Amino acid sequence: MPEQFDHEGYLSPFTWRYGSEGMRTLWSQVYQRCVWRRLWVALAAAQARFGLVTDADLAELEAHVEDVDIAAAHAIEAEIRHDLMAELKVYAAQCPSAGRVLHLGATSMDIEDNAEALRVRRALDLVLAELEHVLRGFAARARELAFAPTMGFTHLQPAEPTTTGYRIAQYAQDLLDDYRHLQDVRRSIRGKGFKGAVGTSASYVELLGSTAAAREMEEHALAAVDLEAFPVATQTYPRKQDLTVVSALASLAQSLYRFAFDVRLLQSPPIGEWAEPFGRKQVGSSAMPFKRNPIVAENMDSLARYVATLPRVAWDNAAHSHLERTLDDSANRRSVLPEAFLAVDELLVRARRLIEGLTVDRAASARLLAAYGAFSATERLLMAAVKAGGDRQELHEVLREHALRAWPEVQAGRPNPLVPNLAAEPRLTRLVPAASIPALLDGEAHVGDAAERAVAMADLVDATLALSPKGDS
Repeated sequence: MPEQFDHEGYLSPFTWRYGSEGMRTLWSQVYQRCVWRRLWVALAAAQARFGLVTDADLAELEAHVEDVDIAAAHAIEAEIRHDLMAELKVYAAQCPSAGRVLHLGATSMDIEDNAEALRVRRALDLVLAELEHVLRGFAARARELAFAPTMGFTHLQPAEPTTTGYRIAQYAQDLLDDYRHLQDVRRSIRGKGFKGAVGTSASYVELLGSTAAAREMEEHALAAVDLEAFPVATQTYPRKQDLTVVSALASLAQSLYRFAFDVRLLQSPPIGEWAEPFGRKQVGSSAMPFKRNPIVAENMDSLARYVATLPRVAWDNAAHSHLERTLDDSANRRSVLPEAFLAVDELLVRARRLIEGLTVDRAASARLLAAYGAFSATERLLMAAVKAGGDRQELHEVLREHALRAWPEVQAGRPNPLVPNLAAEPRLTRLVPAASIPALLDGEAHVGDAAERAVAMADLVDATLALSPKGDS
């Protein structure tokens, strides 16, 4: 088992390319083993209340809680094929007196699953903290661009005008839902507790003499690491918790995927309305020096697509946790949980860079409105003509005929003839003065309350973040 990684063997991109240093540290072997040791100390401290561990033992254990020796543990694991027992042996050897009372009455998952719950909870804190930055970025841009009109699209076809801020507010709304859900998930995280081989606490009852004492010991040990336990468990905590966590991360990834994909659409010709940040020395293509590919958005969609596959694995782990425990979840959980968090962590870092540095070309928005805005604003003209006494169905057909004749002109790159043609249409001018028709067909004015709603969403994001409690694990 190699102690130093180099580039001559396979390295996961999450080892060095994706995810923040803080998130990689959290899912590292050293951090994991430090948490294992904290739990062994917590268990020993709880057992000290019953005279099983001395104060001197506790002091010795605490003195070596961070003295993780990966090389020594790997050497032992190569012989015994059990990573937690290997770490236990190293820790016990570092504590000549207290080593004899380590892991007393416990099974491996009493340590591993409580440690996993603590790591997941801390990882959720990191995700929520970064998501707060992202949400503030979306709120700021939604407010900044609330009144900036642009063409809306449905079915990837020009539809009716909206504002850029209102479009951004919709991404913010999805992300705010994810933020609230992740907060709920974070609050719900529980460990296995200290319940022994099949969750009955039999070993602790035998050790301490009563069920009441076993429960008291468990409560004190968990309080020391600020963790609640599931009231019932098997050898593990319910794997449904992993499914809940990974599904919540996948939901967040979906929200970020949609935003990134829309950036890609709006950056592509002929729209060219949005553009992601592009460094002064950044290379877009090895063959085409002019290229400014949306690589940040593309990378986000690639990572999000990967995260979307992980709930399926977590579902199988939960569904196939037969009877009191099977071990066929162990290998994939070494990847599923850390990679779900690392991928989402990277998604958030890139999303923050994208929304804060997003370039919005208002001239391109104006060109879109000039080309297509009049078509969508025919609805305003229709309503004005009907209010003046016209037949809605007959007038709809008149507008449809003119729109279909004008559309090929626009597609050919020529000026849109719709406004002058409708201003000269007697079936309309008998109801609506010809001079007022151009104003009615001004697409920029046909955005309803989009601006007000964009500002309101930005305000809601800011208010929610201001009131949100911060994780402390």
